[in-house]
Amino acid sequence: MLTGQDDKLKPHSIVTIYDPTAGTGGFLSEGEEYIQQISQQVSVRLFGQELNPESYAICKADMLIKGQEVDSIKLGNTLSDDQLASTRFDYMLSNPPFGVEWKKVQKQVTDEHKTKGFEGRFGPGLPRVSDGSLLFLMHLVSKMRDPREGGSRIGIILNGSPLFTGGAGSGESEIRRYLLEHDMVEAIVALPTDMFYNTGIATYVWVLSNNKPVERQGKVQLINAVDRYSKMRKSLGSKRQYIDDANIDAIVRLYGAFEENEESKIFPTTAFGYRRITVERPLQLNFQASPERLAKLADEKPLQKLDDDQQQALHDAIATLDADTLYRNRDAFSKALKAALKPLDFKLGAPQLKAVLNALSERDEEADVCTDKKGNPEADSSLRDNENVPLNETVEDYFQREVIPHVPDAWIDQSKCDEQDGEVGIVGYEIPFNRHFYVFQPPRPLEEIDADLQACTDKIKAMIEGLSA
Repeated sequence: MLTGQDDKLKPHSIVTIYDPTAGTGGFLSEGEEYIQQISQQVSVRLFGQELNPESYAICKADMLIKGQEVDSIKLGNTLSDDQLASTRFDYMLSNPPFGVEWKKVQKQVTDEHKTKGFEGRFGPGLPRVSDGSLLFLMHLVSKMRDPREGGSRIGIILNGSPLFTGGAGSGESEIRRYLLEHDMVEAIVALPTDMFYNTGIATYVWVLSNNKPVERQGKVQLINAVDRYSKMRKSLGSKRQYIDDANIDAIVRLYGAFEENEESKIFPTTAFGYRRITVERPLQLNFQASPERLAKLADEKPLQKLDDDQQQALHDAIATLDADTLYRNRDAFSKALKAALKPLDFKLGAPQLKAVLNALSERDEEADVCTDKKGNPEADSSLRDNENVPLNETVEDYFQREVIPHVPDAWIDQSKCDEQDGEVGIVGYEIPFNRHFYVFQPPRPLEEIDADLQACTDKIKAMIEGLSA
């Protein structure tokens, strides 16, 4: 056998296959048939759960014909009502619905995430409600056998969203982080488009295992099989292409060889991780009591709480300052402002004083840096930026090389730390599949483009002349 599963598929073994989105049982039937072809005297038990009653009935009838235990096929929503909760399986296959929201089961899923944590199915995090693909993936992961008992393997078809959706700290990123840091992702295969009846979007097969062979440990294989297809003679909805036997064999060989080439890339699991650091720059403001800036006082919400007489008195008091004097130091202006406001018979609160400073200020690169009471520079929120630092280098090295040469006054917000490891920067994971297989195609020469445009222009001109003749 060339499957790498000799121990599980030895004669007289009993293996289990599970599909949480069983449909009419296609994956289950094909899985059993394949195992029976490559293994002698292996008993296969099939398990599944399906939401649609009609599909469930067809699947159950098919299992009955095949001599399987029909009680192993369940009816219901896998995410909200797992009817095989305590069961673990050897092999799992699934083609969950692409990009389907899970709002109807949001309460049950969220409650399980909060109350059970990692003892439940959704410990690492929850994806956005608009796409539940990763929930099905985590559901399958929860049903893996202990590696000491041989572990489990998963094959699941997903759209492109689970590869990269969600930034550092998001539910999607945390799920990818969990899978990669626990070394469960074995390979991801990009399939040709137009493979499914109801959609032509790009799809990917994720192959997961919690008992990787030694040579694959700590690594992920990406296989680009987008060109491995044959055209159908007659389209079925959006399905216009299929993978023929020769291309299936080629894809399997790419996987089995575990070598780098134009269609296969191998990366350490850490290659997909990064730290998102927050880069701050100092706040620099000038201040002036000019008529234009005084007019902005009326737009400040904290000052709108003053009555009309108080607003007028405030305006008049500030107007006593020299309208032509431009202050480039906040402390100096605050001192002058305080003296101007002293005659008022009411006192401004801290939010109102802040509103006055905001109305009378403008950003100025030549102004002094605004500091807090401890003398530390204040950050300008409008200049705040984020940088993604690869996990294979230190935050400080990256910062000195990529940031400081461009903005020498910048600094890293040390308070933004990762919840799990406590280090500066929030850890995120994404798998930019297409980037690793991108091949630059140089644009056509300008002369060739000009010639095509001239030909089109001449053709249009000739058509117009023909109409006017």
